[in-house]
Amino acid sequence: MTARPVSPVSPSFERNPLTTASASRELAARSFPPGFLWGTATAAYQVEGAAAEDGRTPSIWDTFARTPGKVRNGDTGDIATDHYHRWREDVALMAELGVGAYRFSLSWPRIQPTGRGPAVQKGLDFYRRLADELLDKGIQPVVTLYHWDLPQELEDAGGWPERATADRFAEYAALAADALGDRVGTWITLNEPWCSAFLGHASGVHAPGRTEPVAALRAAHHLNLAHGTAVQALRAALPATADIAITLNIHQVRARTDSPQDTDAARRIDALANRVFTGPLLHGAYPDDLLADTARLTDWSFVRDGDTAAIRQPLDFLGVNYYTPTLVSAADGTEPDHSADGHGESGHSPWPGADEVVFHRPPGRTTAMGWAVDPSGLYDLLLRLKGDVPDLPLMITENGIACDDYADPSGAVHDPDRIAYLHGHLAAVHRAIEAGVDVRGYFLWSLLDNFEWGHGYSKRFGAVYVDYPTGRRIPKASARWYAKVSRTNALPAAADLE
Repeated sequence: MTARPVSPVSPSFERNPLTTASASRELAARSFPPGFLWGTATAAYQVEGAAAEDGRTPSIWDTFARTPGKVRNGDTGDIATDHYHRWREDVALMAELGVGAYRFSLSWPRIQPTGRGPAVQKGLDFYRRLADELLDKGIQPVVTLYHWDLPQELEDAGGWPERATADRFAEYAALAADALGDRVGTWITLNEPWCSAFLGHASGVHAPGRTEPVAALRAAHHLNLAHGTAVQALRAALPATADIAITLNIHQVRARTDSPQDTDAARRIDALANRVFTGPLLHGAYPDDLLADTARLTDWSFVRDGDTAAIRQPLDFLGVNYYTPTLVSAADGTEPDHSADGHGESGHSPWPGADEVVFHRPPGRTTAMGWAVDPSGLYDLLLRLKGDVPDLPLMITENGIACDDYADPSGAVHDPDRIAYLHGHLAAVHRAIEAGVDVRGYFLWSLLDNFEWGHGYSKRFGAVYVDYPTGRRIPKASARWYAKVSRTNALPAAADLE
């Protein structure tokens, strides 16, 4: 593991003109590059339901959701939005949106219930039918292999902190590629491995609900290794034309002031949030400052010779998920608020080795999740990635907002805050493209209101409203707005938000 220069982080929290209402109104309609891919996205456990049908066995999220006190209102994904049975209706909604792609995840325990052995054909048949229907409607299927639903049997054997789980993941990737490679041309190995590792194993607010800082670091490494070995398996099974990527929730970390102490706090969080993944994935090494920051916890002996070479595999693009920036400072004598990082309430920190860093809620408007609305963070992040990996194309694989949506007496759902959020963030993407960043597409999160992890069904991210008791789908005003953007390949002037 060789040293790598520390990537820069934003030295202070400054408002970008894009975040001001007056500047946003002045933006004129603007076109995106020809071929820009417009899509929407979901995740298996959040939408599919059918938790015990056709051979599917429990995942860590089934177990976690059934644990009292872990998920708001005791909600589970047993039914979710019933996408497993209503997929034709949902594909028809996508066709009405005019999107060119649908990013969905495969349920590992639906395909390989124990995480080992042969695939269950009924599980694969569901995804074959879904892909065929998408293609029939002119929508490109984009598969994510892992969106957090590890088979419970693999967790019982040790889960992601154990090296063997990475081996099992590569075998699962090969099964999926063999079954769907003739239909699916774009593959994403992991979604947000930071959440899997640190929310799942350090703060415990996500499945499997462990609060073991060293296990979180081990899990991060084995998720990286799983990605690398899965890419090799996919390359061996898929046509040479297939695109393969990983999706990261890169944190746009900002120091509260430009003091050396606050700048160092931002560096520490940047290492734990971002470079623990981008270091080995893109550059073939874990950053030395990360190893030093966590040395009192572990000597990283779980990283074996050859691991970082296996992790660093050629990518066709990097998936970027962005919702809000992260604001930090050095300890100032106040009691740390672990929820101020936006990742949920817990008495345990998701930041191993950074106990002295304090998180702050940025000023300004917030979403129903309590996250700051700040498109400048996306712009800054895209420019940072261009500087770090200038030849690697980028794809916005998630971006969206939770709002307190409801159906009015006429049955309509008006969500002007979502439209404004999307307009501001798409303007930031367009501005980054004008600055030379190679952004190939944008996936709205999410197609449907759905099971929002620890928040259950209390938070609505969808462009389509779901009436959970009946399953009825109601396209929101934002769905119609996004349909116009995707069909025209252009962002309207802010004055034309409705």
